[in-house]
Amino acid sequence: MKPAQIFHQYIWIINTLRAHKRMTFEQLSQKWQQDAVADGNALQRSSFNRHRDAILSMFGIIIDCEPKTYCYYISNPETLGDDSIERWLFSTLTVHGVLSDSAAVKERVVLENVPVGLEYLETIIQAIKNNRRIRLGYRKFDMEGYVKTVCPYALKLFHQRWYLLAKKDDDEMRIYALDRMLSVSLTAEDFEMPSDFSPQQYFAEYFGVLTDGTPLAHVVLRAYGKTPNYLRTLPLHHSQRELQHYTDEEERTSNSKLKTDSQLSTLNSHPDDYTDFSFDLRPTADFLGQLLSYGDGIEVLEPADLRQKMKQLITQSLKRY
Repeated sequence: MKPAQIFHQYIWIINTLRAHKRMTFEQLSQKWQQDAVADGNALQRSSFNRHRDAILSMFGIIIDCEPKTYCYYISNPETLGDDSIERWLFSTLTVHGVLSDSAAVKERVVLENVPVGLEYLETIIQAIKNNRRIRLGYRKFDMEGYVKTVCPYALKLFHQRWYLLAKKDDDEMRIYALDRMLSVSLTAEDFEMPSDFSPQQYFAEYFGVLTDGTPLAHVVLRAYGKTPNYLRTLPLHHSQRELQHYTDEEERTSNSKLKTDSQLSTLNSHPDDYTDFSFDLRPTADFLGQLLSYGDGIEVLEPADLRQKMKQLITQSLKRY
């Protein structure tokens, strides 16, 4: 059986149990045949048990069996609820399986372009797996290229681009974009990965891949119109918290006794509802760029220096028009 077919069966089992919560083996087997997962052939219990082991190994998903009802269920559904590699792999294979089964739809699915550099991904992953130093040919935008030997620590995917987190000989951590790599080769030199190093923890206080030492800040944003819905459905950062939702009518009513006529006139001219969100992170250029992408749907309230910085960026942008 081809690997793509096996992955498709893994994904089918996971999605079916996620949808139905609990199912006996007989129920699973019946739906397996109805959906023609294996060309209409029945699901064998031995195959199902092998798939359970593979699903645990690949995605970290535990499929347990309830002793009293003999129903199978996913006992750790939260595994696919974070930004782990298991979730990314699951999502990727799910899309691949759906498109493979629907060849006629392929021309009607528009995907984002993936930049160059993916040819180095396998070598880098091999180096990470074996703690092997790599020799890297690299060229930053508008700069001369150079060759450097580094210790590859981790990979991160951000905005459709792959980035390598690596340590240089001077023990400084650096980020390298795969689409700016000129060459990658394994060396014969091993390196010792610190047992207490966590890539997730390293990036925990940042949005994106820039880790330039920007001070940690408590950021409060005001999102207008439909922008709060985008933030709710796809939070910018794990520290994101929704503070309070306001409607224009509530604002006018609650403040009518405290405002002058001129202030009320200004307030009434702003019909948007808004919601405040807070973040505890390091507001690097990656984060500011993301906020600017929302246009007038986002306003920085705190801290004051970040609000002023956003104002300067917007002013500079206006000068080009």
